[in-house]
Amino acid sequence: MFENIRYHLLLHFIIFIWGFTGILGKLIHLESLSIVWWRVVIAFLALGIYLKVINWNFKVNSRKQLYGILGVGVLVSLHWILFYKSIQLSTASLGILCLSTTTLHVTWLEPLIMKRRFLLSEFISGILIICSLIYVSGDFSTTDYTALFIGLASALMAALFSVFNAKLVIDNPSQTISFYEFGIAVVFLSVLLAFEGRLNYSLFVMTTTDLLWLLFLGIVCTSFAFLVVIDLVKRLGAFTVSLSINMEPVYTIFLAIAILNENARLSNKFYIGAAIIVTIVVLNAIIKYRMKQKNARAFEKN
Repeated sequence: MFENIRYHLLLHFIIFIWGFTGILGKLIHLESLSIVWWRVVIAFLALGIYLKVINWNFKVNSRKQLYGILGVGVLVSLHWILFYKSIQLSTASLGILCLSTTTLHVTWLEPLIMKRRFLLSEFISGILIICSLIYVSGDFSTTDYTALFIGLASALMAALFSVFNAKLVIDNPSQTISFYEFGIAVVFLSVLLAFEGRLNYSLFVMTTTDLLWLLFLGIVCTSFAFLVVIDLVKRLGAFTVSLSINMEPVYTIFLAIAILNENARLSNKFYIGAAIIVTIVVLNAIIKYRMKQKNARAFEKN
């Protein structure tokens, strides 16, 4: 019992760390593309060193799947760029709230990509989330609206790589997938920086504080957190982990209030809408889990 509690506490510690990634978009004084480049470079090196130490097999099941993994790595890069751009234009609270709509995109992407049937409950959840976002955006400025659309685009990228990864992980270990996704992300982002004329010495000019935050973002928030969650999924189950991850927006908003004083900028309307969206996402996960259990029992009877 106590061991199980320990795993739950560790899980929420990791989710708390993930909630902090949005705050880092404000604390690190670099442009969003530079932040993401450093994040994937550090994460790629840290994960690669760890996997090499444990003599990990980096082999991918097929060349076709390798190409798929590399494509998803580009989606991961775009997701993080848009996510941090949204935060820098507005607030960490808005950026993470937009990210919570990832579930909405998954509702129509999974039937197309994973060939599963469309669920009415997910469609209704999506409509409610859209209504909540409209309610939240009532007092937004022009810049906030721009951040909102960029944040929603970030959520779409997150949904795409989540669904594609769910398909790829059937035949390949998630550690291998992440290693190659981080690797192609480094290449892709380096090309973008070179195209903008920014892949030069200026990329390495930063304060000591920014460097420490980047190391924390790349090693702790990305590589370490990912490896711990893989182990926790095995111990607690995928549903428990996925349901708990829905707490990330809550942690981010509390951190944004405590560290960035964002409550002075955002109205009560925003927090009411945020609470509704998080509740919808959690309830949707519970409904899906119960439907899955019901279908499993029906299958056993037959």
